[in-house]
Amino acid sequence: MEQPLSRFLYNLLLWALFPFVIFRLVNRGRKQKAYLSHVPERFGHYDFALEGKVVWLHAVSVGEMRAASPLVDALIERGDCTLLITCMTPTGRETGEKLYGEKAKICYLPYDYPFAVNRFLDHFRPSAGLIMETELWFNLIRLCKKKNVPLFLVNARLSEKSLKRYLKFEKLARSALSDLSGIAAQTEQDEERLKLLGAKRIDACGNLKFDVSPPEDIPDFRQFFDERPVFLAASTREGEEEIILDAFEKREDILLVIVPRHPQRFLEIEKLLKAKNLDYVKRSENRKISGKTRVFLGDSLGEMHAYYKACDCTYIGGSLLPFGGQNLIEAASLGKPAFLGPHTYNFEEAARLAIEEGAALRVDDAEELALEALKLLNDPRRLAKMGKAGLAFAAQNRGAANRILELVGI
Repeated sequence: MEQPLSRFLYNLLLWALFPFVIFRLVNRGRKQKAYLSHVPERFGHYDFALEGKVVWLHAVSVGEMRAASPLVDALIERGDCTLLITCMTPTGRETGEKLYGEKAKICYLPYDYPFAVNRFLDHFRPSAGLIMETELWFNLIRLCKKKNVPLFLVNARLSEKSLKRYLKFEKLARSALSDLSGIAAQTEQDEERLKLLGAKRIDACGNLKFDVSPPEDIPDFRQFFDERPVFLAASTREGEEEIILDAFEKREDILLVIVPRHPQRFLEIEKLLKAKNLDYVKRSENRKISGKTRVFLGDSLGEMHAYYKACDCTYIGGSLLPFGGQNLIEAASLGKPAFLGPHTYNFEEAARLAIEEGAALRVDDAEELALEALKLLNDPRRLAKMGKAGLAFAAQNRGAANRILELVGI
């Protein structure tokens, strides 16, 4: 009775939160109008159908959508299926349309209400499903098993922080993991933590993000800059921009490029730059900086590779403050030395290996970040050595896509 009871309580909570779900969707739509598009899909209603064998891949947002590209390419190359890719955010959908619009159909995965999930599965009738990273939707997993849809968790990761959260409703998590057809974990540490939650059919296959090759036609953003060294603060999170600006306040010999993680914060960062009376240029202005420009604000989507290519070294956002850190693999794959703050639990193994291989450096705070960045930028030999280490680090960890496809047997 314990597991059915836990599911009953989960669904009871979902229905209790239903008004909040609608309010949150509308409220987000006020800030980002795209949230109000395709709303019926979030409840299992779709205006298109698919024929033949349908393989379904779920990538919640931008990062997962980009990381999925090696799997998408491998599935497309086989040519024996129609590929359906689902997501949860407008930016994820936009990224999916841009990357895979001609190769696959993109839509929203419905909220985890049984009626909506049933509609989704009955409408598309997927022959198999792959869920990127650790998206445990309990009704989705249960109904896939009930309808004999093999469902796999791929590129799965589970930090210590997430493990503690899932252990608060351990019986429900154990039931969900046992209903999966298989799990491809990123690292052996992820594998062990998932086993503590009851995962059985599991293997460590590596991180798919290592398999994502940089585009061949990366725009040249260096044309916008002057001769100063360029330091990139990439995928920054709430509160990080201000402490980084304060730390680099007196570094007029360095051009600071800031690219916030979330596009809805572009205006917020612009207001911060104005409040600090800093001369800045925005990417959207598409113009060259002047000698007085202190900051280049990256207010664009889908151009992270271009920012990495144009910089001399970079800070990987979300790690100075306790957000868990963002992906450092893109920087390494372009040979850019990376600085990491103390909080990297989202990419724990990749961060550890990058530091060990000499591709990244750990700092404790923004002041140390500015100090160490200045030292590195004034040492061309060390800068080049770290860049080469990053390229080697990225190359030697590839191969996850093939291992995942072998595991799932698609």
